[in-house]
Amino acid sequence: MKRTHLPLNALRVFDAAARHLSFTRAADELAVTPAAVGQQIRALEDLLGVVLFRRTSKGLELTEEAGAGLAALRSGFLHFEDAVQAMQAGQSSHVYTIACPREFFAAWLAPRLAAFRAANPQVRYVLVDGEMTDFTEANLDLAVRWTDGPGDLEGVALGSAEWVEVGSGDWIGWPGDPEPDGEGEEAKPPVVVSDAGQAIAAALAGIGRARIPALLAAGVAGRDAAVGEPTPSRRGYWLVAPTPQWRQKKVKELVAALTE
Repeated sequence: MKRTHLPLNALRVFDAAARHLSFTRAADELAVTPAAVGQQIRALEDLLGVVLFRRTSKGLELTEEAGAGLAALRSGFLHFEDAVQAMQAGQSSHVYTIACPREFFAAWLAPRLAAFRAANPQVRYVLVDGEMTDFTEANLDLAVRWTDGPGDLEGVALGSAEWVEVGSGDWIGWPGDPEPDGEGEEAKPPVVVSDAGQAIAAALAGIGRARIPALLAAGVAGRDAAVGEPTPSRRGYWLVAPTPQWRQKKVKELVAALTE
C-alpha cells in the first residue's frame, strides 16, 4: 500500500480499540461515538481484507492477523510522535530573528528587547534591517512594518498611529510620507530621502522639516530641532508575522512583552 493511501485515522482508532478491547472505551479516548469507532474498524477490515476483532462472551478479542501487525503499528505511532516533537522543537528555541527599520529599532524597539532579555537571559536576537524583508528567505520570526494594517499577516499595532513634525523650512519627503504638503503629485518636496531615519537626520541637520512617526520623536527631543504636536496618521508601526510563526509559543511571549 502506498504511503499516501495509508488509512492513518482508522489505524489510530484500531490502536485505541486494541488497547482497551472495547469500542466504548476507545470512543471515550478519541472523543467520538462507539458507532464511529465501529465504522472505522469495519472500513479498515474491508480495506485490509482481514478480520481484526472477534466478539466473545468475555468481550472483544484480537484476531491473529490483528496481533501480527499491532507491534509495528505502535512503533510507527511512536515514530510519528518523535517526528512531531522534533518539528515543534523550534518553538522552544530562544533565538528570535526580527526585521525592523533601523530608526525604529534605535528609538523604540531596542530598549524593550533589552528588558525582555533581562527577564529571559537565555534569549538571543538576530536583527535584520529592512521592514519588507521576506519572511521565508530571511527565516524571520517577526517583522516591524510602517503600514496601515497587517494585511494578509497576523499582527498587532505598536503604540499610537500619529505624526509629528520635526525641523523647519522646506518639506523633506520620504516613502512613508509621500505627500507631506498634502497638495498631491504636482507639488513634490524639494528634498527626498529613503526612510524616516534619513528624514530625521536631514531635519536635524537643518535641511528642512519632516513629518515622522510620533514613536520616533523621543530620539529627537532635546537635539536643537523643533518638534510639533502629534496628529493622527493613517499608518502606524505594526508587529507582524505569518500565522505559523505568530502561533509559536516563543513569539506569543515576545509579542505580549512588547505590547504590555
